[in-house]
Amino acid sequence: MNAAPTLPQHPPETAAGEGRVRAWTVTFLLVVFMMVNFADKSVLGLAADEIRGDLHLSATEFGLANSAFFLLFSASAVLVGLLADRVPPKLLLLVMALLWSVAQAPAAIGGGLAVLITSRVVLGAAEGPAFPVAQQATLSWFPDHRRNLPSALITLGVTLGVIVSAPGLSWVIRNHGWRSALWVLAAIGLVWAVAWSVLGADGRHRTDGSSSVRTDGRTPASVPYRRIFSSPTWIGATAAYFTSYWTVALMLVWLPSYLRNALGHPADTAAVLVVAPWTIGAVVLLAQAALTGRLMRRGVGSRRARGWVGGWLLALGAACLLAQTLVDGSTAKTVLVALGFGLGGSYATIAVTTVAELAPRGRSGGSLGVMNAMVTAAGLAAPAMVGALVDAQGDTGYHSAVMLSGLLLAVGAAASFLLIDPARDIARLGR
Repeated sequence: MNAAPTLPQHPPETAAGEGRVRAWTVTFLLVVFMMVNFADKSVLGLAADEIRGDLHLSATEFGLANSAFFLLFSASAVLVGLLADRVPPKLLLLVMALLWSVAQAPAAIGGGLAVLITSRVVLGAAEGPAFPVAQQATLSWFPDHRRNLPSALITLGVTLGVIVSAPGLSWVIRNHGWRSALWVLAAIGLVWAVAWSVLGADGRHRTDGSSSVRTDGRTPASVPYRRIFSSPTWIGATAAYFTSYWTVALMLVWLPSYLRNALGHPADTAAVLVVAPWTIGAVVLLAQAALTGRLMRRGVGSRRARGWVGGWLLALGAACLLAQTLVDGSTAKTVLVALGFGLGGSYATIAVTTVAELAPRGRSGGSLGVMNAMVTAAGLAAPAMVGALVDAQGDTGYHSAVMLSGLLLAVGAAASFLLIDPARDIARLGR
């Protein structure tokens, strides 16, 4: 005998209101999650000169230590991304946060380059899946047409993590040493884990707008990953996001040193200026989310609302970085680099929402995870390459790195303009 349907304990309006409150509570917690994530990433860049002096490292060795962070970063992003289609994101996020705090301890206690590298490798493995899983967890609380703002807020956590933490961590580094800054980050990670265990929850919205079963009886999850990964939209979003993440990696690792050593800013001034591109990026992210959401509500397709808007961000960023070679004076160069990195590093929301729209139900975690793995390979290459340039060319190497970033952003802009068209590729996938 079938059980009688259970009546809701609250009117639909109340239930909907409670759902909205819970959705935005989870979103807020995941914004903080990404803030902690990028504070962890930025701490070595903020302490670059102190660490190099303490451990007697060349620029190449310091670059390699930062690149080590990404050694397992991409692989873990793929594995956990695939796992996220089967394991509740709430549990995955809690485990990640706990591992972050544990991974800080060895280098915080002491040791040399080998301990620092080992600690960063473990931390990178634990943080690799953070962004795609956080995005998936957030988007599961919102329907597709309302995802631009929450997705942008999660990405905003990246920039806020540096904006909020840079001054405080810089003060701790200068007054108490760089190892103390690691202990501070470990404690913050534990506090977040406690809050998430109490307030975190998984949403119910699918990450695609299709029905769960097609007319021919096949489920959307039966679309092979290889067909998603070979679609022009996935390739274009991933390629464009790769070039954007390249600039993010340079901001995290080398921007403080660039401001101090190549442009001649005092350490205190550099600690303030380092937040400029992140602040610009935060404004751009919110403006992009508002513009994209408005376009889509008016019926504009994702090709223009996401692909073209993102392409213009990368193109303008490329123009600013390439233009810094045409001006003299540290002030003009600082402004152009801040604008270029701020604009160029703001593509993540475009990439995530585009792939979330493209991927069918049951394939979103893997699609986002593999994209993130491909993209964050830029973090493996960029710090080591810039370190080699600085050792080979001196301070000129920093300017060469900025030029290279500008050229890469131009390539990313072309990929975004020419390849992204979710409606076309959804039809080709047979959804």
